Amino acid sequence: MTARAPGPAPRPQAPPPPAVAVRAVLRRALRDVAHLVLPVACPGCSAPDVRWCPRCLGVLDAPPRRCESGAPRLDRLDDVAPLPVWSLADYTGGLRDVVVAWKDRGRADLDAPLAAAARTAGASLRARLVGPGGAPGLLVAGAPTSRAARRARGRDPVTVLAGAFAAGLGGGARTAPVLVQRGRARDQVGLGARARGARLGAVAVAPGPRTRRALAGGAGVVLVDDVLTTGATLAACETALAGAGVPVLGAFVLAATPSPTSAAGP
Repeated sequence: MTARAPGPAPRPQAPPPPAVAVRAVLRRALRDVAHLVLPVACPGCSAPDVRWCPRCLGVLDAPPRRCESGAPRLDRLDDVAPLPVWSLADYTGGLRDVVVAWKDRGRADLDAPLAAAARTAGASLRARLVGPGGAPGLLVAGAPTSRAARRARGRDPVTVLAGAFAAGLGGGARTAPVLVQRGRARDQVGLGARARGARLGAVAVAPGPRTRRALAGGAGVVLVDDVLTTGATLAACETALAGAGVPVLGAFVLAATPSPTSAAGP
């Protein structure tokens, strides 16, 4: 038997070009300096050197649950069931601080995990809100933000949730800013139940042909907001859309303030 000649020896891995290695070192150095100047910490529990931690955001991994029973402003008082609202968690503890940091303290980096939670929730609720025939014409509308709050934040965080939720629903669901706040309404942060209720007329359907085209599908609207407290905002949105002849199928929020008398059921 003839011996087989040995194959060529494997070539050693070439070291990265000097420029690549230098850039990598510079990136690590800049990151370390940035952490010294602007320390990174989880906004929910202040755990250092992490943008968010699983303990504070892990509550959003739960399946969506109904929560409208704890929102008194959604009670129609006319023998009509209140608007169905689904949430992922209670608005307490670390999650509350995470949402506040995301909305009002410049933590736009939290868009990623919160949008992922909204997208997963949309997929979970697809059968309830879309059905087997898909959702051509179904519109996902974010609750409107006051102009003052939008200027202060430089962005509208709720639109991030609305887009992600629509992507999770799939089936042709889309999103558009069809609701606006009328007058010089304040943002709801810090308002009590009475003040929130007084804002029921502060929401209107946006005028113009763009809104008419967005609502022309006729499949209805699903509302999205970050937090459910008294339900005043969602009630105002539902009233405005109903006045325009547009049915509202339900709503989704990241979290809901727990009722002092009862807990939200599944």
